[in-house]
Amino acid sequence: MTVEPPARGEREASSLPPRLRKLLLTLHVTLSVGWLGAVAAFLALAISGLVAVDPRLVRADYLAMDLIGGYVIVPLGVGALIVGLVQSLGTEWGLFRHYWVLVKFVLTVVATGLLMLHMQLVTYLASVAADRSLAAGDLRDLRIQLVGDAGAALIVLLAATALSVYKPRGMTRRGRRALRARRGER
Repeated sequence: MTVEPPARGEREASSLPPRLRKLLLTLHVTLSVGWLGAVAAFLALAISGLVAVDPRLVRADYLAMDLIGGYVIVPLGVGALIVGLVQSLGTEWGLFRHYWVLVKFVLTVVATGLLMLHMQLVTYLASVAADRSLAAGDLRDLRIQLVGDAGAALIVLLAATALSVYKPRGMTRRGRRALRARRGER
């Protein structure tokens, strides 16, 4: 049996005041889009660091990646995760009512966790680049991994964005029970 999401007038009221809800939505969209853009810039630097011949450019790429990662990507990712969680708990969408919200949350948690691990590699490569010139073959596997990780992160963030835009139908068991309870059904 498929249970459709409630009609607009049947949804639970948000526990957040409308202005705060809109502010949080604006902040979440801004953080998420910023995260996506920063990862795209990081990917461009990772590709440049892998294929560049000029040692000064390679050094600059890895030093810039460390700065972008630590001061832009990590704060944007953590901020998007926290604001998204607050939004889901304070609005009618809920965290456990709709599959798309739950999947997006899990993607964001996993992406943020992997980002923290990934930053160790970035910091290591930046420290090596700061100490000496990297020849084309130096730490090649790690440099390729950075490109792959950044590309995978971009795909995950695009998937999360698509979930936010399309909001595929489908409620969790908890969501269906809550809907039936609101409608007075068993």
